[in-house]
Amino acid sequence: MHAITIKRAGAGDAERLTALIRSSGAYTGMYASIVSDYVVTVEYIARHHVFVAVDATDRLLGCYALVSEPPELDLAFVADDAQGLGVGRLLVEHMLHRARATGLAEVRVVSHPPAEEFYRRMGAERIGTVAPTPPKVTWQRPELRFTLDPAEH
Repeated sequence: MHAITIKRAGAGDAERLTALIRSSGAYTGMYASIVSDYVVTVEYIARHHVFVAVDATDRLLGCYALVSEPPELDLAFVADDAQGLGVGRLLVEHMLHRARATGLAEVRVVSHPPAEEFYRRMGAERIGTVAPTPPKVTWQRPELRFTLDPAEH
Protein backbone atom coordinates (compact mmCIF):
# COMPACT_ATOMS: atom_id res chain seq x y z
CA MET A 1 0.00 0.00 0.00
CA HIS A 2 1.28 3.42 -0.89
CA ALA A 3 1.23 6.34 1.49
CA ILE A 4 -2.18 7.33 2.78
CA THR A 5 -3.01 10.98 3.30
CA ILE A 6 -5.93 12.20 5.38
CA LYS A 7 -7.20 15.64 4.41
CA ARG A 8 -10.24 17.82 4.86
CA ALA A 9 -12.96 17.10 2.33
CA GLY A 10 -13.99 19.91 0.03
CA ALA A 11 -17.14 20.69 -1.91
CA GLY A 12 -15.71 18.81 -4.90
CA ASP A 13 -15.65 15.59 -2.85
CA ALA A 14 -19.44 15.38 -2.35
CA GLU A 15 -20.12 13.17 -5.38
CA ARG A 16 -17.29 10.73 -4.75
CA LEU A 17 -18.21 10.46 -1.06
CA THR A 18 -21.79 9.68 -2.07
CA ALA A 19 -20.52 7.00 -4.49
CA LEU A 20 -18.27 5.47 -1.80
CA ILE A 21 -21.14 5.20 0.68
CA ARG A 22 -23.66 3.83 -1.82
CA SER A 23 -21.22 1.20 -3.10
CA SER A 24 -20.21 -0.10 0.33
CA GLY A 25 -20.25 -3.90 0.39
CA ALA A 26 -21.01 -3.72 4.13
CA TYR A 27 -24.43 -2.27 3.29
CA THR A 28 -26.00 -4.97 1.17
CA GLY A 29 -28.98 -7.22 1.80
CA MET A 30 -30.96 -6.11 4.83
CA TYR A 31 -28.62 -3.14 5.34
CA ALA A 32 -28.95 -1.71 1.81
CA SER A 33 -31.85 0.61 2.62
CA ILE A 34 -29.77 2.90 4.80
CA VAL A 35 -27.41 3.92 1.96
CA SER A 36 -29.36 3.24 -1.25
CA ASP A 37 -30.36 6.86 -1.82
CA TYR A 38 -27.96 8.57 0.59
CA VAL A 39 -26.40 11.80 -0.67
CA VAL A 40 -23.44 13.63 0.87
CA THR A 41 -24.16 17.28 0.16
CA VAL A 42 -21.81 20.24 -0.17
CA GLU A 43 -23.65 21.74 2.81
CA TYR A 44 -22.95 18.65 4.94
CA ILE A 45 -19.23 18.89 4.11
CA ALA A 46 -19.21 22.60 4.99
CA ARG A 47 -21.11 22.10 8.27
CA HIS A 48 -19.14 19.17 9.72
CA HIS A 49 -15.52 18.04 10.07
CA VAL A 50 -15.41 15.73 7.03
CA PHE A 51 -12.11 14.09 6.15
CA VAL A 52 -11.04 11.75 3.36
CA ALA A 53 -8.24 9.20 3.15
CA VAL A 54 -6.59 9.16 -0.27
CA ASP A 55 -3.62 7.47 -1.86
CA ALA A 56 -0.85 9.15 -3.86
CA THR A 57 -3.11 9.30 -6.94
CA ASP A 58 -5.93 10.95 -4.91
CA ARG A 59 -8.00 7.74 -5.08
CA LEU A 60 -10.60 7.82 -2.32
CA LEU A 61 -9.88 5.09 0.23
CA GLY A 62 -12.25 6.14 3.00
CA CYS A 63 -13.84 8.95 4.94
CA TYR A 64 -15.36 10.07 8.20
CA ALA A 65 -17.37 12.98 9.51
CA LEU A 66 -17.08 14.32 13.04
CA VAL A 67 -20.24 16.12 14.10
CA SER A 68 -19.48 18.58 16.89
CA GLU A 69 -22.89 19.16 18.43
CA PRO A 70 -23.62 16.70 19.86
CA PRO A 71 -20.21 15.00 19.38
CA GLU A 72 -20.70 11.99 17.11
CA LEU A 73 -18.74 10.03 14.54
CA ASP A 74 -20.80 9.93 11.35
CA LEU A 75 -20.24 8.43 7.90
CA ALA A 76 -17.17 6.33 8.66
CA PHE A 77 -16.54 4.30 5.50
CA VAL A 78 -13.60 2.48 3.91
CA ALA A 79 -13.68 1.53 0.23
CA ASP A 80 -14.25 -2.19 -0.27
CA ASP A 81 -10.92 -2.64 -2.07
CA ALA A 82 -9.07 -0.86 0.76
CA GLN A 83 -10.51 -3.01 3.58
CA GLY A 84 -7.89 -4.62 5.80
CA LEU A 85 -5.15 -2.15 4.89
CA GLY A 86 -5.35 -0.04 8.05
CA VAL A 87 -7.36 2.79 6.50
CA GLY A 88 -10.16 2.53 9.08
CA ARG A 89 -7.67 2.60 11.95
CA LEU A 90 -5.96 5.69 10.51
CA LEU A 91 -9.30 7.44 10.06
CA VAL A 92 -10.47 6.71 13.61
CA GLU A 93 -7.11 7.74 15.09
CA HIS A 94 -7.31 10.98 13.09
CA MET A 95 -10.88 11.58 14.28
CA LEU A 96 -9.91 11.01 17.91
CA HIS A 97 -6.99 13.43 17.59
CA ARG A 98 -9.27 16.07 16.02
CA ALA A 99 -11.91 15.54 18.71
CA ARG A 100 -9.35 15.97 21.51
CA ALA A 101 -7.85 19.04 19.82
CA THR A 102 -11.27 20.69 19.70
CA GLY A 103 -11.86 19.95 23.38
CA LEU A 104 -14.45 17.22 23.08
CA ALA A 105 -14.74 14.93 26.13
CA GLU A 106 -16.39 12.09 24.24
CA VAL A 107 -17.59 11.01 20.81
CA ARG A 108 -20.70 8.89 20.31
CA VAL A 109 -20.84 6.20 17.63
CA VAL A 110 -24.03 4.57 16.41
CA SER A 111 -22.38 1.61 14.76
CA HIS A 112 -23.25 -0.52 11.80
CA PRO A 113 -23.71 -3.86 13.64
CA PRO A 114 -20.86 -5.66 11.81
CA ALA A 115 -18.47 -2.77 12.66
CA GLU A 116 -19.00 -2.85 16.43
CA GLU A 117 -15.97 -5.04 17.12
CA PHE A 118 -13.73 -2.69 15.10
CA TYR A 119 -14.79 0.30 17.21
CA ARG A 120 -14.30 -1.69 20.41
CA ARG A 121 -10.78 -2.63 19.30
CA MET A 122 -10.18 1.09 18.72
CA GLY A 123 -11.12 1.84 22.34
CA ALA A 124 -14.85 2.58 22.25
CA GLU A 125 -17.12 1.13 24.90
CA ARG A 126 -20.64 -0.07 24.26
CA ILE A 127 -23.16 2.06 26.16
CA GLY A 128 -26.44 0.86 24.73
CA THR A 129 -28.54 0.03 21.72
CA VAL A 130 -30.33 2.36 19.32
CA ALA A 131 -33.81 1.20 18.34
CA PRO A 132 -34.80 0.74 14.69
CA THR A 133 -36.08 3.79 12.80
CA PRO A 134 -38.24 2.35 10.01
CA PRO A 135 -38.56 2.40 7.12
CA LYS A 136 -34.81 2.91 6.42
CA VAL A 137 -33.34 1.24 9.51
CA THR A 138 -35.21 -1.88 10.56
CA TRP A 139 -32.53 -3.28 12.89
CA GLN A 140 -31.05 -2.35 16.25
CA ARG A 141 -27.65 -0.64 16.21
CA PRO A 142 -24.95 -0.71 18.87
CA GLU A 143 -24.33 2.63 20.58
CA LEU A 144 -20.73 3.17 21.61
CA ARG A 145 -18.66 5.97 23.09
CA PHE A 146 -15.04 7.02 22.85
CA THR A 147 -14.10 8.77 26.10
CA LEU A 148 -11.34 11.28 25.43
CA ASP A 149 -8.58 12.64 27.60
CA PRO A 150 -7.90 16.17 26.30
CA ALA A 151 -4.35 15.98 27.69
CA GLU A 152 -3.50 13.30 25.10
CA HIS A 153 -3.59 15.58 22.06
